Amino acid sequence: MRTELDFAPLYRSSIGFDRVFNLLNNAQRLQAVDLWPPYDIVKVGDDDYAITMAVAGFSQSDLDVTQERNVLIIKGTKAEKKEGEYLHRGIGGQSFERRFELADHVHVETASLSDGLLRIVLKQEVPEAMKPRRIEIGNGTAAPPLQIESDKQVA
Repeated sequence: MRTELDFAPLYRSSIGFDRVFNLLNNAQRLQAVDLWPPYDIVKVGDDDYAITMAVAGFSQSDLDVTQERNVLIIKGTKAEKKEGEYLHRGIGGQSFERRFELADHVHVETASLSDGLLRIVLKQEVPEAMKPRRIEIGNGTAAPPLQIESDKQVA
């Protein structure tokens, strides 16, 4: 049994979260969960993340990692080699495309391929202007305007 969540009440009490609600709505509509290739997402630090994806049999030239705005796209395309008739095929080699939604200000720092594992390091860097800042509360009186003193003439 599947029910869709109604986010309408949240729209009444929040401002600027439209993108989050759209992401949640899109996640509800996902049909099938694709489990290949397997991957891990690890939070390494407060603002650091890593995605490790098992891509056995793929070389660097077979993989493409791109970031478009807030979406990380990992594509793997492998040319089919005819090595004979397969009696069992257990090593995945089909083409794939995996997308990850990224939060604002998250960017890819590095991507590396070693021992059949693709590792992508991500960092979230919030600009100073967007970080929380303390607002001083005044006592209700305005500060006196600054006055420029004119040069005094000496007689």
